[in-house]
Amino acid sequence: MMKKYWAKSLAGLFSAAVLFGVLAMGSFSVAGDDDKKAPAALAFEMETLDGKKVSLDKYSGKVILVVNVASECGLTGQYEGLQELYDKYKDKGLVVLGFPCNQFGSQEPGSAEEIKSFCTKNYGVTFDMFAKIDVNGDKAAPFYKHLTALETKPKGAGKIGWNFEKFLIGKDGTVAARFAPTVEPKADDVVKQIEALLAK
Repeated sequence: MMKKYWAKSLAGLFSAAVLFGVLAMGSFSVAGDDDKKAPAALAFEMETLDGKKVSLDKYSGKVILVVNVASECGLTGQYEGLQELYDKYKDKGLVVLGFPCNQFGSQEPGSAEEIKSFCTKNYGVTFDMFAKIDVNGDKAAPFYKHLTALETKPKGAGKIGWNFEKFLIGKDGTVAARFAPTVEPKADDVVKQIEALLAK
């Protein structure tokens, strides 16, 4: 009688241990999912030109061209090249992110509505545009503080030089290239880098 009792007890304990193990494994796997972090360059939240908060991690898996833009600059015509790049490669995984900035010659003085109207009417911009930010100094957006701290070729680390400086970020969130403002969006070096990143 005692043998049967202990056999049942041991069987019960074994079943409970197995059940606990399964539940524990399940909860660990869920925790693992929650612990997945965005790549460093995409671990920021930004505000769109329409005032919506967006996590940059939504662009993970895309090739990203990041540009600080202005409406009254001698380089403003680069909007055309940016839009053409976006139109050509968007179906292959390219996104262009425009960040208006008024720090260079006060060449982006307008409101969000004025910036949106200008870009749409003059250059037919359909790529994602964000709220006006600082890209240099103590009040610079954390996203730009991160970008400018990296030793990214060909330009390297350091402050943004002027409107229309460009960063390329790969599908894995790695900042792959940084181009000076005067480098046109459709320059050979830029296009080659975009195509190489898209092919990965």
